[in-house]
Amino acid sequence: MAAAGAVKEWARHWQYAELPDLDLLRARYVRHTFPRHSHEGYVLGSVTQGIEDVGLPDGTVHAGPGSVVMINPEVPHTARAGVPDGWVYATLYPSARVVNDIAADLTSLRGTVGFARTSVVDPQAARLIAEVHRAAEEGNALAADSVLRVLVARLLDSHGTVLPSRAPRAAGSRDAARARAVLEERMERPPTLEALASELGTSPFALLRAFRKQYGMPPHTWLTDARVRRARRMLDEGTAPAEAATVVGFTDQPHLNRHFTRIVGVPPGAYRRERAGTYKTGPGSPP
Repeated sequence: MAAAGAVKEWARHWQYAELPDLDLLRARYVRHTFPRHSHEGYVLGSVTQGIEDVGLPDGTVHAGPGSVVMINPEVPHTARAGVPDGWVYATLYPSARVVNDIAADLTSLRGTVGFARTSVVDPQAARLIAEVHRAAEEGNALAADSVLRVLVARLLDSHGTVLPSRAPRAAGSRDAARARAVLEERMERPPTLEALASELGTSPFALLRAFRKQYGMPPHTWLTDARVRRARRMLDEGTAPAEAATVVGFTDQPHLNRHFTRIVGVPPGAYRRERAGTYKTGPGSPP
């Protein structure tokens, strides 16, 4: 068996033009670790080799071949290798619209739907995830769309649920929501925790505790994640990474590169090239 240091990492994070509400990631990671972050849409991932350790609010999932990991929108999580040789996986990131439209069409679930379990052993569903990737890579839009719908319907039928409302009720939750709004508005020059708490009429510790309870991470971690999300949207629109870095509040492009790569799994330059349709297979690329 090759030593962990000798195993080459590769990743492709892209979007198939015919399915614009779906992102795809296929990768092998060994040393790479994903810090705590969340997604606006859903995560449906299947490991084909090795073990991925996914850190979730209710514990760590050890995902291996044949298992499917399902993460609902805005659920904070981490990921890292669970064995020395890392893991190889295929992941789908369908938007909320895609999943909820399929639920409305094929299930009795109404409202904002989600998955009641975070990990299941389901080799058939794992194969369907791989088939979506294969069809998209071959340019077969009919197959990619069809298999995606079969996959989501299968998972919703077995594990679907209606997600509870996240509307803030307690004073601490309201303060956390107000703090989030301030950070979104002043992303380029955010206030200190003390200044933010003073502006909201609370204490730094109380705000820190309320924010972590509401969003699963402290304000500074959430802000980094939010900056990367906004940078992604800008890159989708064709903005250069250096300009995006400045607009979202990173000190420079290397600062963006570091956090973007850790959270998204690929550097911003590679991500932007995929969006521009100029991806080329080469050293370090997926086989």
